[in-house]
Amino acid sequence: MQRQIAQFLTYLRVERGASPHTLKGYREDLIAAANYFADDSGATPEPGSLTAVELRGFLSALHEAGYAKTSIARKLASLRSFYKYGQREGWAASNPARALRNPRKGRRLPHFLSTEDVGKLLTAPPGRSPMGLRDRALLETMYSAGLRVSELVGLSDGDVDFKQGVLLVRGKGRRERLSPLGSYASKALQAWMRARTISPHEPQGREAPVFTNRFGTRLTARSVERMLEKYLRQTGLDQRTSPHTLRHSFATHLLDRGADIRSVQELLGHKSLVTTQIYTHVSTASLRAAYEKAHPRAR
Repeated sequence: MQRQIAQFLTYLRVERGASPHTLKGYREDLIAAANYFADDSGATPEPGSLTAVELRGFLSALHEAGYAKTSIARKLASLRSFYKYGQREGWAASNPARALRNPRKGRRLPHFLSTEDVGKLLTAPPGRSPMGLRDRALLETMYSAGLRVSELVGLSDGDVDFKQGVLLVRGKGRRERLSPLGSYASKALQAWMRARTISPHEPQGREAPVFTNRFGTRLTARSVERMLEKYLRQTGLDQRTSPHTLRHSFATHLLDRGADIRSVQELLGHKSLVTTQIYTHVSTASLRAAYEKAHPRAR
């Protein structure tokens, strides 16, 4: 096996132009496999004789040894490439690594703010200056409707229905949905729209941008990020907070208060319920944390 590994690394370096960093990764992954299959004398088997079951045993051993799932997935990818090369060279009749599945990666729970922290953030912009009115309306609208930042800056006047209290939102894949506009957001938005100026270079009427910068042109997503960073510094809130955090907070708070997950899926504009289910894990985690903090015999 050592001989085939050396030949494979030479092939990667000479024919594929692999970088030293890439070569180092492949070498470490394949040597780890060779060491696992070596006998007591240190001799390794011919790689073409190894089966998918034996390779699965190697991956299981890595898991039991505490390797991260990303590390195991990388070693499996290295083995797949190694055996693909072996098929080309004729020392492998098949690719046993191809039949093996990558380990399932745990989904990272999204960061969200508590209701108290959301309240602190939403009231941070000054309520008198035009830019303060805009920033407050922007944050209120994003949290009230659970909008992505691209959806927020893409809003035009014709998308806002104050009478019905809804927004027409254009999400991913040009999918449209109606999102609710709460009373706080509605009042803040109306106050801003009375104070804003719109550049003559922008569309007017129903196509006019809802959120504009100081020059009267449509606000960009990057401008929203910079604005949020400013208020995070002022309030001392978690610096990991991003515009998307308000969307995460929107979904988490709804589920915490008993909203149906299907309804939350519709409100977020998720095509699949699987995407929405991550927030049930967040709610469960926060519930568990509250229990362990408060219950005298939780630990």
